[in-house]
Amino acid sequence: MQRDYFNDVYDVVRQVPLGRVTTYGAIARYLSLRAGARMVGWAMNSSHGLDVPAHRVVNRLGVLSGKNFFGHPTAMQELLEAEGITVNDDRVVAFDRLYWDPSEELTV
Repeated sequence: MQRDYFNDVYDVVRQVPLGRVTTYGAIARYLSLRAGARMVGWAMNSSHGLDVPAHRVVNRLGVLSGKNFFGHPTAMQELLEAEGITVNDDRVVAFDRLYWDPSEELTV
């Protein structure tokens, strides 16, 4: 059953546009996940090697809270910066402007 949740999370993350970010909580709300943001975090931690832009998922404050799961401490930041997103002190600059909410952008 858990894998189905993970695949649902991956489907949403794959739709986050280039140069935009979303949050663990926004994905959890959109999917009505009982375990909430933690379930999304577990899915992101298991997404390595898959075609999932996990670097576009940050915490509710725009902080790169999952950066330690990218193999190198600056890898998540580098991936975001390659998409034109500025990161300062592990936080997305202009987070409010770059935030992408699946509940507003996608239909269930």
